[in-house]
Amino acid sequence: QVQLVESGGGLVQAGGSLRLSCATPGRTFSTYAMGWFRQAPGKERDFVAAIERSDIGRYYAESVKGRFTISRDNAKNTVYLQMNSLKPEDTALYYCARQLGSSRWDARSYVDWGQGTQVTVSS
Repeated sequence: QVQLVESGGGLVQAGGSLRLSCATPGRTFSTYAMGWFRQAPGKERDFVAAIERSDIGRYYAESVKGRFTISRDNAKNTVYLQMNSLKPEDTALYYCARQLGSSRWDARSYVDWGQGTQVTVSS
């Protein structure tokens, strides 16, 4: 099992932007679909966005659609999450993972979870 490495989180004011990165050291991940999830204190881990291995399809939770963009650079083995127009309710620990199961919306379909990167949005 390979653990992914998330980075790019931080503290930002409402309306601001952040770009998260997810690296996969030592693994070529171009053949895998990837996803971003987030978890706020006391809540379940929720789907945020997913991208197919060929980058043909990108999928978003309704709460982030139009504000967040998922992308990937297979040459760098890295997937990104560009987050714009951030809101206080976006505050959470953000994780990336590799999709192995059939449901891209379900965290149980993913493996190789990283430690996460904290995003805090102040009002």
